[in-house]
Amino acid sequence: MAMTGLAREENSDIVAEINITPLTDIFLVLLIIFMITSSAIVESGGKVNLPSAVKTQSEPRGTTVTITPRHEIYVNQKKVTEASLENSLREVLNTSPDKIVILRGDREVLLGEAVRVLSIVKKAGASEIAIAAEVEKKGN
Repeated sequence: MAMTGLAREENSDIVAEINITPLTDIFLVLLIIFMITSSAIVESGGKVNLPSAVKTQSEPRGTTVTITPRHEIYVNQKKVTEASLENSLREVLNTSPDKIVILRGDREVLLGEAVRVLSIVKKAGASEIAIAAEVEKKGN
């Protein structure tokens, strides 16, 4: 028994190190995945070709209402009908601290349809309404 005790005392200088290289690799892969998925989340609703403007201003995040050229309406990423737009938007605005609504309309959408949607947005309780546009490219 004494010998086993001595043997343990002689080998007591073992140092265990943690290799963090695999952990770093996992974090980098997760970072790339989150970056890719977050860029996919930014697309709100249907695809639209935004109108151009000479000067645009960046607005804080808000609830987006998208009107596509096929007359589809989206509140954030959820497709709604024009009849249910007010109720859907009211639900979203009640849970949001900011009552800002950003209207994203395709350049092919008629003005009358955009005005009709804007009046519904105002009735739903929006305090501010912003219209999304792209910066006009020089040379056009």
